[in-house]
Amino acid sequence: MLKKFLSLLICLTLAFPAWAAREFVLADIVIEGNQRVQSLDVLNAISIKPGQTVTPADIDVAMEEIYSMERFSDITTEISEDSGATVLTFKVSERPLVRNVRFEGNEELSTEKLRGVISVRIPDIYDPFDVAKSVDLVKAEYTKEGYYAATVSADSHVNERNETLVTFRIKEGEIVRIKAIRFDGNAVFDDGDLLDAMDTKEKWMFSWITGRGNYNEPLLMQDLDRISDLYFNEGYVRVKVREPVIALVDDDKHMLLLIKIDEGPQYEIGNVDAQGDLLREKEELLALLGIAPGDVFSRAKLRRGVGVVTDVYADQGYAYANVSPLTRADDETRKIDLMLDIEQGAQVSVERINITGNTKTRDKVVRREMRLVEGELFNASNLKRSKARINNLGYFEAVDISTSAGSDQSHMNVNVNVKERSTGTFSVGAGFSSVDGLVAQGSITQENFLGRGWKLNLAASVGGESQTYQLGLTDPYFLDTRWTLGAEVYQTEREWTDFSRKSQGFAIKAGHPIGEYSRLLASYRLEFKDIYDVSPFASTTIKDQEGTSTVSSITTSYSYNTTNNRLDPSSGTDLTATWEFAGIGGTEKFSKYTVDARHFWPWIWGTVFTAHGQVGYVHSLNNDDVPIDEKYFLGGIYSLRGFESREVGPRDQFGDFIGGETSAYFNFEYIFPLYEALGVKGVTFFDVGNAWSDDDAWGEDDEAFASWRYSTGLGIRWLSPMGPMRFEYGWNLDARDYEDDSKFDFMIGRFF
Repeated sequence: MLKKFLSLLICLTLAFPAWAAREFVLADIVIEGNQRVQSLDVLNAISIKPGQTVTPADIDVAMEEIYSMERFSDITTEISEDSGATVLTFKVSERPLVRNVRFEGNEELSTEKLRGVISVRIPDIYDPFDVAKSVDLVKAEYTKEGYYAATVSADSHVNERNETLVTFRIKEGEIVRIKAIRFDGNAVFDDGDLLDAMDTKEKWMFSWITGRGNYNEPLLMQDLDRISDLYFNEGYVRVKVREPVIALVDDDKHMLLLIKIDEGPQYEIGNVDAQGDLLREKEELLALLGIAPGDVFSRAKLRRGVGVVTDVYADQGYAYANVSPLTRADDETRKIDLMLDIEQGAQVSVERINITGNTKTRDKVVRREMRLVEGELFNASNLKRSKARINNLGYFEAVDISTSAGSDQSHMNVNVNVKERSTGTFSVGAGFSSVDGLVAQGSITQENFLGRGWKLNLAASVGGESQTYQLGLTDPYFLDTRWTLGAEVYQTEREWTDFSRKSQGFAIKAGHPIGEYSRLLASYRLEFKDIYDVSPFASTTIKDQEGTSTVSSITTSYSYNTTNNRLDPSSGTDLTATWEFAGIGGTEKFSKYTVDARHFWPWIWGTVFTAHGQVGYVHSLNNDDVPIDEKYFLGGIYSLRGFESREVGPRDQFGDFIGGETSAYFNFEYIFPLYEALGVKGVTFFDVGNAWSDDDAWGEDDEAFASWRYSTGLGIRWLSPMGPMRFEYGWNLDARDYEDDSKFDFMIGRFF
């Protein structure tokens, strides 16, 4: 600004002092010095025109207007007379054109990555402020990668064509990782509690792989807020978490962080009240807060409570209800009075549900999962449930549900935007498991066949001890009703130590939901099977069942699922109860009952505790024994870890495992993230269970129902690009003479 003012002042004072104090009429305006910018563009940008009477102040405004084009580095003016006519000339100096950008000294970060970071673009007009901003961006990128001591500068070279090359010169230095994080002034929480709350971590032995310990300033600032939240949730509302003091040590290779904390006193809840538009009795609304006088103040509890109260209003159609928690802290009594100020707003109905982004999936596939209906009152809980149901379809990478204004204040639109993902897979490959040995497999699966939500599955797997072929098709909304209808044909072959089993069959199934989270399903199975290749040393029980047989059965099942994610749940319940009745024709007559339940409890730092249990019972419907392949054989990665597969349960007098008619086992697991970016998780577990024969199932001898088997262990689970991997090591806590003390199991492609 000073430069422009001086230029104008000198030009007006020295070049034409006679004109400086009065107005004059412009005969013409001339632009000189411009190369790329058209003169017409400059003339259009200024407010003065030929033929107008102007003053020096008007010319100054015009200069400002030209500068605002951001295309010129300098502007001067000159007034001259030509045959008695006054001519105003703007002499401009164009900023150079950025023709190229170069990086020097970057070895750890690629040029392509740095080009994506900077704001300087090619070609574009050179802007020194943009270059300075880019220097900071490059520095920040190096800091994020751990090169805290990196220095970045920039210079430019302009050629005779007024084109410039911008060069960023980088001195990377050594990577700097956080050697230690220390705290000063903390008494309420110890250092470990504070470190656990932070995403910023100290370096460790694998930092060169994972990047743990790299200094990231924006992330560290977020961590300071997380530490403050810890204190706010324990009533320390006056806490002050200071910006860290940073020191470089070990020849600038490592960093020390010191975070100072002023904790302040602890505050309790004083009076709790509500005012405004009360949809329910005041006492009932205040009870929903989960906060009472005398409780330690917690911002997290208050936030959750306000959310619950807001949802109560939103579930009654008051989509724009405003629930404001007004607080007043008394530093003398150390109490915080709370007043809920509620403004319910207008009651709103759903006018339209708009679905976008579904290029392949039909609208009805998404719309039938919605728990909101056009014309009905808005309901926040149903909106959240709708998003969960659409997510659980597994057809979309992302699901975003938003609201927008309708035709008037009493209506709103619900907008569902989805991003399709590939739901069809064709794969061939090989794998290895400790149960089936080497397995070759191929499959064609389409979870969203023809965009109708049908599931098509054509699969085959051939292993060292098993073969499976399957073709199935399921429509979860048959003929656009809530009925599920499906069918499959299959062929399997499996070898065990004492015998082999081959089967061919088909099944048809139909089901219907009986609530938001429950479903009834019935299926019919017709199977032709053959027990063959029986070992001469096998049990008499097994030898008696050698040969062919037929199973004709009806299975009914009830399922209840409230998990938050069908593929990787962290909360909710998954329960299934089934009853199979094999007595409708066929040669095998039995009845089989199974109850399987699992519950997930989310805990701190992304960890999950889960309890799983399965109880089963099968009995014959005639005088024959229960088929050997319908009995319960426990042990292995899918039931009791630490034991050999199928080697937990009753044995005959020769020591052969003959399976049980009753089974019960339970798995307790604690799952924790190891490397979240890659989906690697750790697990510790405790398993207990057994299988029993009819004679021993209810406590009649030493092999009674009370004779549980126990194991414990740990493992790793990884959602790898090749599919889910599972590696687990279990210890048998009561190993018998014929058993190993421990066992390692692993599986690729399937979770338990």
